[in-house]
This record gives sequence, structure tokens and C-alpha cells, in this order.
Amino acid sequence: MVIKEAIILAGGLGTRLRSAVPDLPKCMAPINEKPFLTYVINHLKTEGITHFIFALGYKSEVVEAYLEKDFPTLLFKTSVEEEPLGTGGAVKKALALAKENSVIIANGDTLYNIDAELLASIHSLSGACCTLSLKPMKNFDRYGVVEIDECSLIKSFKEKQFYESGLINGGVYAIHRHKFLEENLPEKFSFEKDYLEVFYKKRRMFGVVQDEYFIDIGVPEDYERAQRELKYSPQTWS
Repeated sequence: MVIKEAIILAGGLGTRLRSAVPDLPKCMAPINEKPFLTYVINHLKTEGITHFIFALGYKSEVVEAYLEKDFPTLLFKTSVEEEPLGTGGAVKKALALAKENSVIIANGDTLYNIDAELLASIHSLSGACCTLSLKPMKNFDRYGVVEIDECSLIKSFKEKQFYESGLINGGVYAIHRHKFLEENLPEKFSFEKDYLEVFYKKRRMFGVVQDEYFIDIGVPEDYERAQRELKYSPQTWS
């Protein structure tokens, strides 16, 4: 099972990065002279994604100009919010442009080097509405914890606090387009709080543990860490 279509949520303002980054969408924060979004796109390309939908909001024209200049052969569409819709509203709007039954969703400010074929296979075989990629982490307080049972069904979401170890939601999902769009969801909502944390109790949602490279540039210290750890690879550049 291979999923070939992805939505990248790239409408964030990046207010917590203002001390380190100029007035840009968060996904456009420069990492070694390339926008962070470059690394997200290139990873998904190596995982078999051939069609992209970019969910844009703040300064959407900056992202569109970058894509047209730096990825001239990329097959993509844009879904532009006229006003903030929340992560759930952004997903809902972008999914209306999708063609495939199953679509990967990723965040434009997070790089998580998941095995997309593994995610897609478990998503397909389980008949899930949504399948989450879960990153094992130690000694953290920035994220909540996701618990799964012995069959990998989601059994709980726990609030942010200090944890010695746990699985966090890595922000990369496989979602069944029709099942999601059939839900009675509002125009504006949080994908995490209003969809995942509500619907896991009444829909089939699974977690796939993938202990792969993960970085979220939402705070200045991790933005600086990205500068040290991420290197631009021209092999996937087009």
C-alpha cells in the first residue's frame, strides 16, 4: 500500500519564532539557506508522495512564490484560508481538493522522517479513519502523550506535563478522506483537540510507533538545533 497524495499544513504564523526569524510563515523559516518546508517536501518525495496540497494562510503568497520558483516540476495545489480556520478547518478545506481515498497529512513546521509505506499499510489493513505516527520520547514536557493498546488502537490522549518517557503525536497522519469529510465538523476547529481527542472513542484510530528523526521548529531552541542538524540534499531538489 502506497499513499501518493499529501496535505502539508503551512499556514502558521510562527509567533514564538519572532526572536529568531523575520516576519514569515513558520514553514518558511530559513534553515541553512533553505526554507524549512524544503526539508519536509523532500522527505515526503523520497517516501513516494507525488501530489501535494499546501494548506496556506498567513502570507500565502510568499509560500506560493517559493514553490513556483524552487519546485517548478512539483505537482501541487494550494488551499488558502481567508481567515484562520484552525488545523482541523485547514485539513477539511484542503481535503476537498484531494483525489485519493487515503491522504497523508503533515505539518510544515515539523520534520518527522516516517516510513510512509509502513504508515499507509497499517492504515489500510486496519480500516482506520485516521492513523497517527507516534514518536517515542524521553524527559519532555512540551507534548502530551498518546497511549495505544496491544492492537495499536488509540486508547487515550494525555495532557502536556513532564513525562520521563512516552509516545507523542508526531503530527504525521494517514486519513481516510471520505470518512473524515462525512463527519459533522464545523468550519473552524482544531484537528487535534476537536477531532482526534473526541473521535478516537467512537471511530477506529490507530497509532504507528516510528522512532525516526523528529524536529519541531516551533520554539527558538529547536530552530537553532535544526540549523545544526539539517543539511540540504540536492538529490531530491527540483
